[in-house]
Amino acid sequence: VQLQASGGGLVQAGGSLKLSCAVSGQTVSAYAVGWFRQDPGQERQFVASINWSGTRAYYADSVKGRFTISGDHAKNTVYLQMNNLKPEDTAVYYCAADARGGPYVQYEYWGQGTQVTVSS
Repeated sequence: VQLQASGGGLVQAGGSLKLSCAVSGQTVSAYAVGWFRQDPGQERQFVASINWSGTRAYYADSVKGRFTISGDHAKNTVYLQMNNLKPEDTAVYYCAADARGGPYVQYEYWGQGTQVTVSS
């Protein structure tokens, strides 16, 4: 499974960004996709995940009500819509895939990161 994240950028506090994660490879539908973020010197944090059918989504408490994860089967792409962004959301965001999904597993496949910077 290969993952390609995109959509990061610089935005002012209160603004919005939409990240995309293009997923390719065999049996893509067998995997859940998660978003994680990491600041330099910090541990990687779980942000959100969704199973391929879209029936189970998980969010970190820090982003609930502001971020929405969704998928487009036709495009094999998972999105992370980020609204009301805060400076503390600044990080490199990564997407990852795993057969189990959710916030507590070690994801098997990882894409490269995309930088999100929120200015105050």
